[in-house]
Amino acid sequence: MPDMLVRLYALPDGSRYVARAAERGISVRRLEAWDRASLQRFVSKHFPGSWASEADFAFAQGHPITGFVAINGGEIAGFAVYETSRRGFFGPTGVREDLRGSGVGGLLLIRCLDSMREMGYAYAIIGGVGPAEFYTHVCGATLIEGSDESVYGDLYREMRERGQRLRQA
Repeated sequence: MPDMLVRLYALPDGSRYVARAAERGISVRRLEAWDRASLQRFVSKHFPGSWASEADFAFAQGHPITGFVAINGGEIAGFAVYETSRRGFFGPTGVREDLRGSGVGGLLLIRCLDSMREMGYAYAIIGGVGPAEFYTHVCGATLIEGSDESVYGDLYREMRERGQRLRQA
């Protein structure tokens, strides 16, 4: 899964994602210290492998915490973090399956990228992307040539092998 590059100085306006999420009663805010345990539970339940550990690292960065959370009806609906696996990297991010396509993912992405720009970055890297079309559409991300293995190469191989063993069992 390749990496992608985002020009933070040319981010699109995220207001359409704010509006789409609001129509569904979803708000997005920066993570707070008291979100740590509930975010761990959410990520562990809905997403694979080491994502919970990476998301948890956002709380170790000091202030502000390097991530955002989407809330729907008092429950976590999605999350996005940055500066967790590597400096200048966005992710991981995830939205509850029943809310995908609602604009929440786009809003979480834009909020994180805006924050990275405020930190002084001109570019952000999205490592080991799955839905490249999503990132191209939302923030103009482009594939980084020769990054097929990504910085996560060994980790992805281990996760695929573990998944294959579980399916065979």
